[in-house]
Parts: sequence; structure tokens; C-alpha cells
Amino acid sequence: YKSNISDKTCSVPRSLWLGCSSVAESLCALRCLQSIPSTRAHYQNTSGMESQNLVDDLSPKKNTVLKLTNGPVVGSRKRPSEGNYEKEKEHCIALFDQWSEADQVEFVERLISRMCHYQHGHINSYLKPMLQRDFITALPAQGLDHIAENILSFLDARSLCSAELVCKEWQRVISEGMLWKKLIERMVRTDPLWKGLSERHQWEKYLFKNRTSEVPPNSYYHSLYPKIIQDIETIEANWRCGRHNLQRIQCRSENSKGVYCLQYDDDKIISGLRDNSIKIWDKQSLECLKILTGHTGSVLCLQYDERVIVTGSSDSTVRVWEVTTGEVLNTLIHHNEAVLHLRFANGLMVTCSKDRSIAVWDMASPTDISLRRVLVGHRAAVNVVDFDDKYIVSASGDRTIKVTRAEGVVFRCRNIILPCVSKGFSFSRLWDIECGACLRVLEGHEELVRCIRFDNKRIVSGAYDGSIKVWDLQAALDPRAPASTLCLRTLVEHSGRVFRLQFDEFQIISSSHDDTILIWDFLNVSTNGQSEGRSPSRTYTYISR
Repeated sequence: YKSNISDKTCSVPRSLWLGCSSVAESLCALRCLQSIPSTRAHYQNTSGMESQNLVDDLSPKKNTVLKLTNGPVVGSRKRPSEGNYEKEKEHCIALFDQWSEADQVEFVERLISRMCHYQHGHINSYLKPMLQRDFITALPAQGLDHIAENILSFLDARSLCSAELVCKEWQRVISEGMLWKKLIERMVRTDPLWKGLSERHQWEKYLFKNRTSEVPPNSYYHSLYPKIIQDIETIEANWRCGRHNLQRIQCRSENSKGVYCLQYDDDKIISGLRDNSIKIWDKQSLECLKILTGHTGSVLCLQYDERVIVTGSSDSTVRVWEVTTGEVLNTLIHHNEAVLHLRFANGLMVTCSKDRSIAVWDMASPTDISLRRVLVGHRAAVNVVDFDDKYIVSASGDRTIKVTRAEGVVFRCRNIILPCVSKGFSFSRLWDIECGACLRVLEGHEELVRCIRFDNKRIVSGAYDGSIKVWDLQAALDPRAPASTLCLRTLVEHSGRVFRLQFDEFQIISSSHDDTILIWDFLNVSTNGQSEGRSPSRTYTYISR
């Protein structure tokens, strides 16, 4: 349809009616002309039968007639006067008020469906502010401050900062609700790094307490949060750059030629030595607190909890000791050769031996331990074993890693990293237990990899070349990461073979054939005059009598 409306007679922009995608939309746009006095009179002077029939079919409004001809377009309303419109409107509203909510919604939906896009825009502009609700401000006004606080407590730090800037009422809810304190408490509960920092920097005492006079205001926690983030970034940078403070324990005695195993906590380090003894060290002063004797061979492996220390020896026995007194509570005799490794948890213990077998034990109590099952299948000494709630995983000198599911016992594990402990192997492999695929080979050590540990960020390995390597676990799991980017840092301080290591977010503690225990501290690093990766060491030497 061609329109003869000229730019002089129509004050509506051409883009409004020429830009429509259909005749129906054009008619809806032209309907807007009725509100323009200068054009209404012009439209009332022309008519056309063809256009009238078309409009009758397309127009969504029965009370409006629009006509298209070869001449001007005509638009007129059936409503004769404003007075009648007001009466009709009031009558419609009265009827509308009598209907149910469902009927009202259906009626409005039908009205909206008969409107054009231009009208939809007006309705949207009208509804938008009506649908916006400041519920954080409204809830306290209804006595529901706790609900507003609970909603905002799910925000992260960046969002919480933004929320404080919304208005004074939001800032008041955040402050009185102690939401910065709650955010820090949530991080301490879920992240070991945050928990460790809270204990070491002494701000844990201000957490997990009800509102009392001893609890600082919300502003304290607001200023504490960025300091914690800065500490975390510093620790991560120290790991990447190898900056550390080194402490050294000398374990020399006349018959000792190596420290084969160790475990530590915040207060103590317990080590197993080649001289058949177990030595307990104060972690702060580095002094030897106690020596446990009883094994007739080297102490090759150990594990302890708050009650007992369990040790395995080259004398083929497993001994259970009381932590505080050092008394021997039990001696287990089963293996025919040296006990190379052991693990215990939740009433279950697994030991492995040079005799190529794995023993599974029930631990009802320190004095009530019974053999449940013996697992065989390796063709050489079983060097290391571990388990969880689904699998027992073992690595052997026969160059295999076996995953065993025991009957009546539930085990579970996904990614397991174990050293290749066969003769001549100087690399480690990362395995997917579910499918048995090797995900990554970690190469870099010059001699046999003796020990390895990992968490959700890093892999730390120790080898017979005397070095300790720190690897990026996330990069190792990414097949696209180049092999050259996997090793973050190589630490070289031991003068002998590295036998055992353990680490957490702040430190590595390692033992060696050189009769030393080294503490690599990545938290308390002094940068005054120190070169990267090396730190002055504090040494404590214990001489047995």
C-alpha cells in the first residue's frame, strides 16, 4: 500500500510509520496521530472503501476506524466526547473491581495482547518502578532485620562493599548485622588457609562469639578483611618465588644415620630414626622432648593422632604407643619382613611390607587390634599404601599401582599421586583412579623420587638427589599446560637423600639421610638482605646421651 501523506501534512517522524515491519504495525503507529491536533482534521476529510475493509480485519480495536486509500489516511474514534469516555472508563473500572484476581489478570492480558509495541513501551515504563522493591530497607521497617541480614550474608566481599554504598539503611543493616565478621567466619570454616592464618595471627579469638563487649565493632572486621587478603597473596608469592625462612633440627647420635619418617602438628614433630628410636620435638623451641625406644630395627613409618602413635619398623613389627606417656600399648606381629608404610583412620588400619603383602586391621581400641584380611598380588615389596572410604591404593617395587576394593568395606578416591619408587625412576605420575589413565608425568628430579604429597593447589616431591620440588597441581591437571610450567620451585638444602616430607599452606617439613629435619616456613619470611629462595637458618642440634 502506497501512502500519499506528505512530510508537510504529517508531523509524525517517517521512521515511526515507514519503519514498521507490517501493515498492522503501521496502522498501530498511525493511530498515534489522533493525539496530534494539527493532523486530526486533515484525516477526517478523506475516506476509502478498500482500506476500510482492510482495517476492519487487521485493527485490534473495534472502536477505531483507520482507512488507507491512494489519498490521505483517515483515522477517527467512535468515542464522541471526553465526557462519555470518562463514564465508560468508570463503568469498566467498577466491573473490573468486581472480578476475581485471576479474571482481572486474564482480562489485562487480553487487553495488552491487543495493543501495539508503542503502547507496550508506555505500559512497561509505568510498571517498572512499581515492580522495584527495596526489600532490604522494607524488612527492618516490619521488624524483620534478621531476614535482611541473612540475605546479605550470602554476598562475597566485593558485593558486600557495593551493598554498603547503596544507601545508609543498607549500610546500617550490614554494620549492625556484623556481616563482615560473618564473612570472615565463613571463610575460616571452609578454607584451611584462612583457618591457619586466624590461629597464627591471633584474630581467631574475635570470631564465633555472640555480641558481647569483647567483640570489636563491624568496622574492625571490615578493615581486617583486606589485611587477610594481603597476607594470602604474600604467602602465595612466597611459594611461587621460593622465599622461606629455614629452621634445621640436627638429630645426630652415635648410631643414627638418617631420619626415615615424620609427622607434625602446631606443637610437635614426631620422627622415626634409623637408630631404632622415635623422637618427639617441640616445634617452637626445636628441643627434643622425649625418646621412645623398643623397636629392634629402624623406624620406617609412623602416624599419630591425639591418643596414640603407631610405628612400623624393619624388625617387621607394628607398635602402638601412648602419646603423652610414651608407653607401649600393643605390638602387632604379622609381616615376615620390614613394615614399609602404614595408615589408620576411623577404626581401620592398613600396613604394607617388604614381604609383598598388605594387611587390613580392625582397630577397636589401641589394645584391641585384630587382623581382618591380607591382600596379595604385588610381585615385589609394597612401598606405600593409602585408603579412603572406597579404595585401598598401593604402589610397589614391581612398577605397578594397584587399586583394591575390599568386600564389606567401602572406599573412595579419584585423583591419586604416588611416587614411582622402582629403582632408577626419577619422575612421578598423576593418575585418574576411576579410568586408570595417567594424566601427567612430572619430570625434573635427577634421582629416585622417594616421597610425595599433594593438596588442592600443589604437589611437593622429595628425591634421592637431595632436592624438594614444588609443582602446580592445577597446571598438571590441564593437558594444555606445557611441561616447563609445572615446577614452581626447586628447594635444595639437604645434603643427603630426602626420605619423607609433609606440608600445609604455610610450610614444608622434610627429613633426610643427612640426619636433619628441615622446616621451610613460607609465612614468616624476613626480606632484609636476603636473596630469593634462600634464608638464614636457625639450627638446633640434639646429641643423645
